[in-house]
Amino acid sequence: MSTTTITVPGRQPYDVLVGRDILGSLPELIGSKARKVLIVHPATLGARAEALRESLSSDFEVLLAEIPDAETGKRVEVAAFCWQVLGQADFTRTDVVIGFGGGAVTDLAGFVAATWLRGIRLINVPTTLLGMVDASIGGKTGINTNEGKNLVGAFHAPGGVVVDLDTLEGLSQMEILASFGEVVKYGFIAEPEILDIIERGVDTATDPRSDEFRRVVELSIGIKARVVGEDFTELGVREILNYGHTLGHAVEYAERFQWRHGAAVAIGMVYAAELARLTGRLSDEVVDRHRSILTSLQLPVSYPVGRWQTLLSVMKRDKKARGSMLRFIVLDDIARPTVLTGPDESLLFAAYQEIGA
Repeated sequence: MSTTTITVPGRQPYDVLVGRDILGSLPELIGSKARKVLIVHPATLGARAEALRESLSSDFEVLLAEIPDAETGKRVEVAAFCWQVLGQADFTRTDVVIGFGGGAVTDLAGFVAATWLRGIRLINVPTTLLGMVDASIGGKTGINTNEGKNLVGAFHAPGGVVVDLDTLEGLSQMEILASFGEVVKYGFIAEPEILDIIERGVDTATDPRSDEFRRVVELSIGIKARVVGEDFTELGVREILNYGHTLGHAVEYAERFQWRHGAAVAIGMVYAAELARLTGRLSDEVVDRHRSILTSLQLPVSYPVGRWQTLLSVMKRDKKARGSMLRFIVLDDIARPTVLTGPDESLLFAAYQEIGA
């Protein structure tokens, strides 16, 4: 099958390659100036990271840095471990870090690359659907603190991204479905075709071997590429990518990062839809469509009523708040996102009661 190239525009354009069995494109992306490569990977991908190391070892000196799985790897202590590896191996500004894993891995690897020598080249090789359509693209890197998710980070664009759909083989259906929370987000904020494909057949749309699956992946990447190319540092239009994330990140924090990101965002999107409905922006039909599509993907659409004060306090210190003023991305209609700034807390609570379990 052919390779699709999606260019992320901007001051430092780069390509996202989408296809099957395309890891062989990595040496060209790494470039001839590099002598050393560090592959940052989770423990669960140890064998595959070793195979990748061997495939690159004829061209580069390749080291591996194994980090904890998922959000537990996004800690300053883990970043310090990677810095130690880079320092002991004398990595220079011409050398390269590869983030090989899910979104948490590429977030951490990107932060390490952004901060080593004030920025060295980064190549992302996402191995989860969430990583492919979201975290690996756009240059937002970060780590978590005890106070919240991604509160420490940097903008650092990758030099390229390789989306090899074959790397999804072996992932559980639960993992695939959870990642569809981000795919659905793209459908609601910009590309209704994604929603139509899911509604025509959930099983086909979520099958990594199907043409429909590849289509929704490429549509999602295309949206992310256009938005971040226009607004790299999130000063304008890029904020629409936070649809569902204001409450979603608070849910992740409340669950001590044990929930899958897409599941938390699913709840956040339904909440944002209810908020838009209560302000007279969004129709009952579109709100119901949120619940219908997300439920068909086995994603949650409600959260315990008694957790509201915890969620509210987390949202107020989230990086998306300005001062103590909360900002929500809401919809005027499908593919018509806008910003709701500083809504009254009584309105916020009324919307939350609509998703309360």
